[in-house]
Amino acid sequence: MSGFYWRAEATQGRARAGHLHTAHGVVPTPTFMPVGTVGTVKAMTMDAVRSTGAGIVLGNTYHLMLRPGAEKVRQLGGLHRFMDWKGPILTDSGGFQVMSLGALRKLDADGVTFASHIDGSKHRLTPERSTDIQHALDATITMCFDECPALPAETETIAKSMRLSMKWAARSREAFVAREGYGQFGIVQGGTEAELRAESVRALTDIGFEGYAVGGLAVGEGQELMFATLDTTVPAMPEGAPRYLMGVGTPDDLLGAVQRGIDMFDCVMPTRAGRTGRAYTERGTLNMRNARHGADTRPLSPHCDCPACSRHDRAYLHHLFRTDEMLGPMLLTWHNLAYYQRLMRGIRAAIVAGTLDAHAAELRAGWASEDWSPDEMPYPDIPPVP
Repeated sequence: MSGFYWRAEATQGRARAGHLHTAHGVVPTPTFMPVGTVGTVKAMTMDAVRSTGAGIVLGNTYHLMLRPGAEKVRQLGGLHRFMDWKGPILTDSGGFQVMSLGALRKLDADGVTFASHIDGSKHRLTPERSTDIQHALDATITMCFDECPALPAETETIAKSMRLSMKWAARSREAFVAREGYGQFGIVQGGTEAELRAESVRALTDIGFEGYAVGGLAVGEGQELMFATLDTTVPAMPEGAPRYLMGVGTPDDLLGAVQRGIDMFDCVMPTRAGRTGRAYTERGTLNMRNARHGADTRPLSPHCDCPACSRHDRAYLHHLFRTDEMLGPMLLTWHNLAYYQRLMRGIRAAIVAGTLDAHAAELRAGWASEDWSPDEMPYPDIPPVP
């Protein structure tokens, strides 16, 4: 069975630019996947998500199995039709959510029994069940079911968890139904322990997957330790397969991870920040609740053509958040996702052009600088709606 593959276009150092080929379209990499946990990217229509340039989105097994139910989604035509997204969809296996959201969970060698965070009802997830749910959802990319220990933890605890996850990875692979243009990713675990990560990579490579993810990071260990873990883990991962860093992160996190060989990312950060009034820009993060924006008629960014920037000024956005109007989170979420996609396009173009080092230095200098001065960014007239 073929039709799902990643092909390199250019490299610079360990950074890679390529294309991910799937049954639901081709995605240029590096890529950022907006998080649509329960079949929706919060505060966004799918037309709005498409307008940002996103090529692939993420859904979640745990949440969709609880509401509305995987079988119902299947009966309604699958997740692509259900959420109005024709492109590729990656579904997280639910392992992390069982750990982080389940009020009670009972772990054994076969799987996890847990209480729903919604109503306390009991549910059971195993590698086979998680894989079956993702099949019912028609996920383009299925993630293997893994066990996520809360960190920090003792090395022995992390090792035991990782080895259980490797057994579950083999069972997930056995349960996966191969189809043209569909793939399954194994998840590298092992905390920040280099030897455990290497053992995990070897186990997953022996099983064989279409792609490989790095899980269990961005859980409070700090950027320096995260990057150090990637430095020892990524070089051991198969070169010809896509590499996905789960749940990461800030723009600087993405840039540093790309420089270390990562191709795919997801994170709730840009959407969550948008809902709380924070805007990502080339000059760092702006808090739109701050009083200094109350009379500012400049756009958020002179480089952005999203509706928040092309139709409105900072004063209006400030007003929306101060009055708790729902349009504020909608516009700022749109802006943040547009910024993340523009960031990834720029990084990708720099890899292809062989100028990534200079581009990275320029990006980091911008993030560390102050907001644009009026001389740098004049106060333009907002164009009328046609």
